[in-house]
Amino acid sequence: MKNKWIRKGLVTLAMLTQSALPQEKATPPTFGDDVEFLKKYVHVIVLADASGQRQVAVIPEYQGRIMTSTAAGSRGLSYGWVNRDLIASRKVAPHINVFGGEDRFWLGPEGGQFSIFFAKGNPFDLEHWFTPASIDTEPYEVLSKSRDRVVCRKPIELVNYSGTKFQLEVNRELRLLEQTEAKKHLGAAPASGVNMVAFESVNSIKNTGRHAWRKESGLLSIWILGMFNAAPATTVVVPFRKGLESTLGPIVNDSYFGKVPPERLMVKDGVLFFAADASYRSKIGVSPKRALPTLGSYDAVHHVLTIAQYTLPAGATEYVNSMWEMQKEPFGGDAVNSYNDGPQKPGGTQLGKFYELETSSPALALQPGGSATHVHRTIHLQGSEQDLDPIARSVLGVSIAEIKIALKR
Repeated sequence: MKNKWIRKGLVTLAMLTQSALPQEKATPPTFGDDVEFLKKYVHVIVLADASGQRQVAVIPEYQGRIMTSTAAGSRGLSYGWVNRDLIASRKVAPHINVFGGEDRFWLGPEGGQFSIFFAKGNPFDLEHWFTPASIDTEPYEVLSKSRDRVVCRKPIELVNYSGTKFQLEVNRELRLLEQTEAKKHLGAAPASGVNMVAFESVNSIKNTGRHAWRKESGLLSIWILGMFNAAPATTVVVPFRKGLESTLGPIVNDSYFGKVPPERLMVKDGVLFFAADASYRSKIGVSPKRALPTLGSYDAVHHVLTIAQYTLPAGATEYVNSMWEMQKEPFGGDAVNSYNDGPQKPGGTQLGKFYELETSSPALALQPGGSATHVHRTIHLQGSEQDLDPIARSVLGVSIAEIKIALKR
């Protein structure tokens, strides 16, 4: 049953959100093109370094979202996926508004008895699935901004499927990282011919209510999703902790939207490869027992290596479960996910030409006044494969050639 409703929902999601795309450019737009477009509809804050080469576009109206970035100025490639059709329509869809963006803030869980996307007693189907406005359409207040950072805040009230009420405050600090700091996080120095941009979101939530958040009545988690432009030869790379399934559990969960075909998902020694070409809807997840604090992707068409890093607390094993069902293990969810969009049916429409890298915090049992923070960092590197290869080997544990060969990309 858990996949029945998900598959049914995905068949009609594009139509209900009014964001299906008839066609998109084969080549992603430049950063300048995207910023110029966005400024027609929303207020855009552009963060930039002293050189002007590394820039990030932040939209407070879209929940303090990092919409897109560049490593080569306004004429450089725009790395984030922007849903131009939906934004230009100025329409608000009832279930979800897929605006796009490289770093967007969500809260979990999505499904189950502690879901914040379904009202109490409703069936777990698309008709009754609604993204809370506070993480979908409502703007976030800008507390401060400078050349390289923006701080946003949002008070939120939610009720989960079991009737538990949550009062919380969200703070998002969005930072463009200096090159020295980015290199430190990478643990390697890219060659001089590599263009690099790095940014992060520091996401904190505080329990502002009078009652503690308890497992028995449901917990929340911080969930960050990055949406990137897909290309015909894009591959997601997820290093994982090796070990027996009897001890660490399955290596990958690919049951979200039905089994992922073997030509689109390959598991090798300590790393898995997932096709992210936006031509086949699919999703994978890695549990906290298997997850490592780094994942990434490689776009072999535009020679872009993307690295995502995030907070992975040592020993934390309880993560919220977002499957659309009454769950036996509501805290047996994944720490890392990747989603690949695709047509609803052969020749049909889809949400867009994008894929996602997603990370989550553990389930948060916060006392009144208690808070928790989840950091999600994105680093884009663009250059020759020869120059990118040492970074891929050092950070992801595989060569560029191995990434391309794994799924014959």
